[in-house]
Order: sequence, then C-alpha cells, then structure tokens
Amino acid sequence: MNLTEVLLESRLVAIVRGISREAAVTAGQGMTSGGIRLMEVTLNTPGAHDIIADWRERHEAKAYVGAGTVLNVQMAKEAVAAGAQFLVSPNVDLSVIEYAVEHGVEIWPGAMTPTEIVAAHEAGARVVKLFPMASLGIPYLREIKAPLNHIPLLATGGATLENIADYYAAGAAAVGLGSALLPREALASGDHERIAACAQKFVEVISNQSLS
Repeated sequence: MNLTEVLLESRLVAIVRGISREAAVTAGQGMTSGGIRLMEVTLNTPGAHDIIADWRERHEAKAYVGAGTVLNVQMAKEAVAAGAQFLVSPNVDLSVIEYAVEHGVEIWPGAMTPTEIVAAHEAGARVVKLFPMASLGIPYLREIKAPLNHIPLLATGGATLENIADYYAAGAAAVGLGSALLPREALASGDHERIAACAQKFVEVISNQSLS
C-alpha cells in the first residue's frame, strides 16, 4: 500500500508523544476504533520502538504505524527495524530522505520556509510537513500554498476540532494531530471508548470537508 495515497485520502495523521506503553495500548485501541488510519509515535517517547512493534501487532489490519521525530539516518534505520511503515521528522535532513526513498519507506519531513519545502520535495518527499503550524498560523499556510500549490503539505501543530476545517480550507492536504485527539483523562483512566468517540468526530469533519 502506498502510504502517501492513504495520507492524502484520510487527510490525518495521529501523533502520540511522551506516553507510557500502557497508555499507548489505550490510545491505539481508541484511535483505530474511531477510524484513524495513520498513527505516529515520536522517537523521543521512552519505549517508542516497543510501542511501534506493539501497535503493528495489534492493529495490522486497521492502521499503519510510523515513527516521528526522526532526526538522522540511524534513528530511521532503528525505527524501520522496529516496524515503522512511515517516517516523519521536524526538519529537512537530506540523508534521512535519501535513506527512506532508497528503502521504499514513506518520508514526510518537516519544513517551515519555502526554500526548505521545495528542497524536501525535490529530494524525494512527496508530502512535506509544515511545522510548527501552531506558531506559523493558518494565514501563513494559505500564503505559502499560493506559489507552492503543487506540493502537498501536512500541517502539524495547533489543530483542534473547532479549527481543523480551517486548515483544509487554507490548503492543507492533511493535518498532523496530537493532544486534541487524546484527552489526558481518558488516557489516564484507560478509557479507549472516549478516545474512539473523539477520533470519530475528527474523521467526520474530514469526511465532510472531502465531500464539500
């Protein structure tokens, strides 16, 4: 399966950072039950490789599992060895992109400026993560899409249920979503049903955007 096509179709990547393996079980169950198809755990999460392997085993038929905060080639290799099906980074590292392209692993590197975005795309990234969106803001996304409308952007940071439609309206091909998808109380109590309900609300908003 071409995961860039999955990304552009589902228009959402769930990002998990800094949670325990036990909480990751709850998160994974809730997100997949709610219709999330792409789940990313950042590599600066303790036990990230174990979470990746566990999610692959538990959710093989439901969702694809990736690694985030991939900062160098060694981290990329270790993530793939653990079972990561796609890689995401906060920066443009051409060696990481080259490694991913050579090994047939989808890579969505993070960029902020037009120069970085174009460099990442020309190096082989078919989608580029626009980061940090919470600081850049939706007007920045809209403005940068004008000259770079040929490059799909994964807008990451600051999205909520209330404003995610604005991200798509401004030109985001997809959105990276973290804390808004995983209520802290639900994780703490193991309430995967609440997480599923939250995920389903985001999926419904996206579905309505795609139909409009």
